[in-house]
Formats: sequence, structure tokens, C-alpha cells
Amino acid sequence: MKNNLQDDSQFQKDVDNNTLPAVSFVKPDEIHDGHPASSSLSIFENYSKDIVNKVKSNPKVFKDTAIFITFDEGGGYYDSGYIQPLTFFGDGPRIPLMLVSPYAKHGYVDHTYNDHVSLLKFIESNWRLHTLSSRSLDNLPNPRASEHDPYKPTNGPSIGNLMEMFNFHHDRD
Repeated sequence: MKNNLQDDSQFQKDVDNNTLPAVSFVKPDEIHDGHPASSSLSIFENYSKDIVNKVKSNPKVFKDTAIFITFDEGGGYYDSGYIQPLTFFGDGPRIPLMLVSPYAKHGYVDHTYNDHVSLLKFIESNWRLHTLSSRSLDNLPNPRASEHDPYKPTNGPSIGNLMEMFNFHHDRD
């Protein structure tokens, strides 16, 4: 399992050689991570842009790729959105998540209650995998919301699987 952890240079080689695994996580180092104490948002944005441009530069790789860009927490930025009481510790404030993919719905803003667990739920849903365990948060149902309040699930606690962000059924631009 330790051999599965690679650095940025291996990611770059995998893109160049059309050998990206089905799922890759790219974690920026402290200088590029966008945290207020050690980095800046503009540095993180440029790092993310470089990764997207690298993948898009290889059409064979990009044609079947979904790139999710997110933060690992709110980073001290305040958000007044609804926070679900998922566990004893609760959930955190909303954070940005952006999808870059030929399958992404163009100009779409998803109001589904998602969480970092949503990335795992997407992987499980896309590849028809089982949940991690019988008590892990990826077992929570996908949210249903009212038109009146699209942010607050009516069937909470629940976490989305990010599938609403995709259009798998129509020709891509």
C-alpha cells in the first residue's frame, strides 16, 4: 500500500503516459495548499490550474476524467450555510468544491448537501463499490431537499454523492 503514495512528478508522468489510475488524489504541499498560515489562495489557485492544464493537455486522459478541486477545511473563512449535525463533532462550514470534466454540467451550481465523504460516495457510486463499513458516513442516504430550502436536507442526516454535477447522458462539448 505504501507504494501507492507517489509525488507530483509521478502524477505528471502518469498523465503524460496515459497511465493514471482510476482514482488519484493530489495533495499540495504547505506552500501550495492555500492555508492562510502558510500559503495564499492565489498560490493554491495557480497550483490547481497547473494540474487541470496538465490533464487537459492530454486529450486521451482528459476525455474520461473528473477533477475535483476542494479545500480540506474552511481555513478560517466563515460561511453562514446550514451545518448538519452528522456526528458528535458535527460537520464543518461549507467549503468550495469545483468539478472540471468533459462530463460536468456547464454553468451548474449544485446545492446538494455534500461533504468530503461525498468524494468517497462518488467513487463508490461510479464504480459500484460497497461502503467502507456498516457504520461509516458513506452509508448515509443521498439528500432530498425542498425547493424552499435547497441547502437543508429533508431526510438528514444525509450526504450527497456528487452525481448531480455530471451529465453522463448527452454529447459533451
